Amino acid sequence: MNALRNKVQLIGRLGQDPKIITFDEGKSKVNFSVATNESYRDNEGDKVERTQWHEIVAWGPLSDIMGQYLKKGSEVAIEGRLHYRTYDDKEGNTRYVTEIVAKDLLMLDKKPAEV
Repeated sequence: MNALRNKVQLIGRLGQDPKIITFDEGKSKVNFSVATNESYRDNEGDKVERTQWHEIVAWGPLSDIMGQYLKKGSEVAIEGRLHYRTYDDKEGNTRYVTEIVAKDLLMLDKKPAEV
C-alpha cells in the first residue's frame, strides 16, 4: 500500500529568500514559499493564468542546503508531504496552516557561467 501515502511534488519558484532558524541543540529549520502557475481557457475562450502559493518547511541537513543555495526566484522541484496545524493568534483566533514538509529537493536553475 505504499502507493496510497501522503506525497506532494511541486515545481515552482521561491517567493522570498529562505528563513533559517537554528535551535540551541543545533537542529535547523527553514521556511519559504513557492509559487506554482497554471493556465487554462475559460468558457469564453479567454486565457486565464493563476498563481498559487505553497508554504514549505524543511528540517536538518536539507534545511541547511536550502538556506545556503536557494534565494528568491530560484526554480526548484520539491517532494514532501502535506502537514496541517493550528495555532491561536494574539487576538485568540484559531488559525489554520497547510504546509509542505520537504523531504527532497532538486535545484532547477542553470549554473551561472564562470567568468
